[in-house]
Amino acid sequence: TPGNPVIDALQMTREHARGVARDQFSCLDSGLRTVLVTAHRRENHGEPLVRICRAVARLTERYPDVQVIWPVHPNPDVFETVHCLLADKPRIHLVSPMGYRAFVGVMEMSTLILTDSGGVQEEAPALGRPVLVMRETTERPEGVASGTLKLVGTTEAGILQEASLLLTDAEAYRRMANAVCPYGDGKAAGRIVTAIRHH
Repeated sequence: TPGNPVIDALQMTREHARGVARDQFSCLDSGLRTVLVTAHRRENHGEPLVRICRAVARLTERYPDVQVIWPVHPNPDVFETVHCLLADKPRIHLVSPMGYRAFVGVMEMSTLILTDSGGVQEEAPALGRPVLVMRETTERPEGVASGTLKLVGTTEAGILQEASLLLTDAEAYRRMANAVCPYGDGKAAGRIVTAIRHH
């Protein structure tokens, strides 16, 4: 299969993305491991988001060498919950939604990604970043099958357990980080052009 052109765009953006992210987010400590969190899906509003926030807080309490960056969605149901529960927590950086280049840079700078976003499930594996999906189901089952994604649900204990495993078990981390991304190798556009010309 030709793959997804979004991976082509990701690879094209990647070259300067990390520098953009460093400039934009000087709050991040380069000596700490970074966990990127995104959560905005309507199914996670309310109690699931509260549990996600509690898990993130406990993660930084358990691991003093971990910092979190969370671009918070402006939807009041998300923004108010996240800021109410996490705004005063040390090493948790709640930031505004960022441009694509900065976001790619933050993904590359991250050790681990916790998300409910479909796009992140495709992009982060292409950067070799393990992704824990905070949902009960996903439309990207091939990512789960390939080992680049893991469904962890939205329970506080489940998120904390799986994130802790990847932060403490080098072999478990290596398996996910080195799994082959099923969404393409960054050369989909060329294959598509070739196919169009052929037909």
